[in-house]
Amino acid sequence: MYFVHPQIKISLENIRKIFLSFFKKEDFEKLKEFFPKKEIIFTDMGRTAFRLILKEFDLKGKEILMPAFICDIFLSILQEYHLRPIFVDVEKETFNLSLKKIKEKLTPNTKAILLSHTFGLPLNINEIRKEISKDILIIEDCAHAFFAKTEDGPCGNLGDCAFFSLYKQFPTARGGLALLPKRKIILPKTKFSARDFLSFLNHFSFFAFLFKSFGKKIAPRVQRKEKEKEIALLNNFSLKIFFSFFDDFEKRIEKRKEIALELKKRLEKFDFQFQETKNHIFTFFSFLTPPKINRDDFVKFLWKKRIFATRIWKEPIVLNSLCQKIYAILPENFPNTLEISKRIVNLPLQDFYQEKDVRNIVNAIENYFKKN
Repeated sequence: MYFVHPQIKISLENIRKIFLSFFKKEDFEKLKEFFPKKEIIFTDMGRTAFRLILKEFDLKGKEILMPAFICDIFLSILQEYHLRPIFVDVEKETFNLSLKKIKEKLTPNTKAILLSHTFGLPLNINEIRKEISKDILIIEDCAHAFFAKTEDGPCGNLGDCAFFSLYKQFPTARGGLALLPKRKIILPKTKFSARDFLSFLNHFSFFAFLFKSFGKKIAPRVQRKEKEKEIALLNNFSLKIFFSFFDDFEKRIEKRKEIALELKKRLEKFDFQFQETKNHIFTFFSFLTPPKINRDDFVKFLWKKRIFATRIWKEPIVLNSLCQKIYAILPENFPNTLEISKRIVNLPLQDFYQEKDVRNIVNAIENYFKKN
């Protein structure tokens, strides 16, 4: 079975690593080496880290530019802080914003820009910064970009502030991270909960399969019930698990990149459209299917082969009906976002895959094209 979200390979080494992590001191100093000029704040969720940034920079009621191709989970935050979003279409080759598209949408009222390193492909933040007003706050969305680097340094250091979603890259129960200018911030901590326990189990393939098969109705109810209303810090359980997999994370990124590039090489014959690969860390191995095939049928076929590909995001924020109503959005004004959402596929990719795993995924895709 193959899953997109981070998985823990069952081994004595990993079980020992997780067990011992509860008796070790967290290595904050090593983390600070990557973000030396920022205050590092672990929050319960990535979206919480974003809310903290909005609060600390007093952006309530302000105009903010953001990608049209982004998760609709931001909608509730836009409403909570009465933000005035200006959505910007992305580039079809990168799934990211470009300087040209940003400049087309800037207004005298723009106070901030949300720049997302989509799926782990870094944006050139410095190029954008040079061409816009210094008064505009640059918020880096690093949800997919922990340890992603450009020629200018690690993502998270390039904007004025940044936020991360840890459980998209680490097999932890929950977790976000905010990078802010150095200042003292006091917040309450979340407590370990049933939601954390279930989320952690989801990183083991056996439980992930059970949840995928039987938990579609249960999981959303648990998550809604235990969602924090206030901005809160990460609990100790999730923090310990994060640091247990933090030490060798750079090596695991390199392994992921190696596997991703091998997958790309073997799949190029199917006329998939891939993201650019320079500096890409492949938090998601993503591509657009050929227009001639039915993307949803393709994904369902892979599911039957127990290759649980995803469609992130088949319903980005500008396709959310409530968002369209509130902000008078016309989807046709975002042609690239619309096309990407209809053709996007994210394949499973784990750093522990062997040749047989790559071959199984490629063989399943080959079988689909033979049948269609």
